[in-house]
Amino acid sequence: MKKQLIAGNWKMNGSSVANETLLKALVAGMASATCQVAVCVPAPYLAQVQGLVAGTGIELGAQDVSQHEAGAFTGEVSAAMLRDFATRYCLVGHSERRQYHGETDVVVAVKALRALAAGITPIVCVGETLEEREAGRTEEVVKRQLAAVIHANGHCISEIVVAYEPVWAIGTGKTASPEEAQQVHAVLRAQLRAATAQAERVLILYGGSMNAANAAQLLSQQDIDGGLVGGASLKPTDFLTIIAAAN
Repeated sequence: MKKQLIAGNWKMNGSSVANETLLKALVAGMASATCQVAVCVPAPYLAQVQGLVAGTGIELGAQDVSQHEAGAFTGEVSAAMLRDFATRYCLVGHSERRQYHGETDVVVAVKALRALAAGITPIVCVGETLEEREAGRTEEVVKRQLAAVIHANGHCISEIVVAYEPVWAIGTGKTASPEEAQQVHAVLRAQLRAATAQAERVLILYGGSMNAANAAQLLSQQDIDGGLVGGASLKPTDFLTIIAAAN
C-alpha cells in the first residue's frame, strides 16, 4: 500500500527565525508519522531548511522551477540549482503561478520535464476556477492541464505527483466536499491509467484549503493520496493533525 504524502506549501511566508521554530515543532511532533511529509519553501530558505530537515524524515520541496536549463534568465532558479540543495519535490503549475505569472499548460509541462531530468519529483498542480466550475467545465479543464504534462513527459509520467487544487477553494476557506474532490481525483486517475500501466503508483493530492478539521474525511477517499496544504502548514498543531490523519 502506497504511503500518503502531506506537502506543506509555505507560499511567500517565512523568516529564518520562524522557519526554525516551525520545523523544530514539526520534528518533535511527528516522531510516529508513517506518511511522507514535505515542506515546499521559498527559494532563499532552501539552504537553511535543507539543514534543518536533514535526517528528520521531512523532505525538502521548492515552490517553482525555471523552464530553462541555464543562461540569461535573471531571477530564475534552475532544476540543477534545486538539486544542489537535495530538493526532493518541486511544485509546478500552482494556480497562483498560472494566474499571476501567465504560466500556460505548455510551460508547466516543460517545468515538470526539467524537474524530472534533474531527479526531482514535480508536484503538478491542476484545477478549475469558480467560473469554470459553474460552467460545468471542471473535468475538461483538469484533463487539459494534465494532458499537456503527459504529452511532454511520456513514459516518465508515472514519476510525477499530481495535486488537484480547485482555484475557488485556495485561501478562501471554501473546500470541495470529500465526494466532489473524489470525483475529480477519479477522473485524473482514469486519465493516468490511459497513459501508463504504472498509474496506481502516482500520488494524487488534494490541495484546496485542506485543514485540521476536514483532512480526515478528505484523506479517506479512495483516490485522494494526500494533501498539498497551504495556510495550515504554517501552524505546527494544524499541520501535525493533518499528518496524523494521513497516518
